[in-house]
Amino acid sequence: MRVKFTKMHALGNDFVVLNAVSRPLALTTEQARWVADRRCGVGCDQILLVEGPNREDVDFKFRIINADGGEVEQCGNGARCFALFVRDQGLTDKPEIAVAAGNRRLTLQLEDNGEVRVDMGVPEFEPDLIPFLASSRQDVYDLALPDGCVEVSVLSMGNPHAVQIVSDVDNAPVAQQGPLIEAHRRFPDRVNAGFMAIDSRRHVRVRVYERGVGETLACGSGACAAVVVGRLRGLLDEDVQVDMPGGRLTVEWFGNGRPVYMTGPAVSVFEGEIELNF
Repeated sequence: MRVKFTKMHALGNDFVVLNAVSRPLALTTEQARWVADRRCGVGCDQILLVEGPNREDVDFKFRIINADGGEVEQCGNGARCFALFVRDQGLTDKPEIAVAAGNRRLTLQLEDNGEVRVDMGVPEFEPDLIPFLASSRQDVYDLALPDGCVEVSVLSMGNPHAVQIVSDVDNAPVAQQGPLIEAHRRFPDRVNAGFMAIDSRRHVRVRVYERGVGETLACGSGACAAVVVGRLRGLLDEDVQVDMPGGRLTVEWFGNGRPVYMTGPAVSVFEGEIELNF
């Protein structure tokens, strides 16, 4: 079966986007891994499936499959690419699009300057709903690793995040601690491990080791999680510039019970066809 695809990226976080609106498409784990493989397939951090609406209050359904073949609930950078894709493919002409992603309803707004503003929803801090194994909610938890404990703040942005504040993000132990935190026993569904250095109340630098992928050049939900953590701990203002290896996002959060807004670019790189017969 030959399938058309679009290769896209958002700050270097790259995606293979498949249109499953008019032609339903179910990828096996093997197929997903092959598509994501950078040597034998197209190559990407995640595969995005664009599907028709599954509820009355949305225009589309958004599915995200990691490079390891596992499906996840949320992807902020992917959401921006999703908005650009459905517009460029003529699937909608709305400037604001409602999308079902996992257990969340996202609102994607195409800005006049070509960037996309995403309503990422309200952060979740209750351990059972992240999920995270803890007896009660805290702003900071001690997480035991083989070489000692690290302090992390844990939350869900539709997907789980563990964020630690570091003094130097360039030399943070992302490669060493990232996989240990991702697979830590206290995270039943694994977790995205974030490392944030605070330069000022309106500027931070972030690196993220994403579950099922490894470190990526940018992580939209990780940027949002980092700003939420900084706000909770009284270290950041409401409007923050987040620099990641792939570029900059703007994240806004006005406090408990309010949604997080993320704004940044998305780029369509090329189109092609792939053969999915195995």
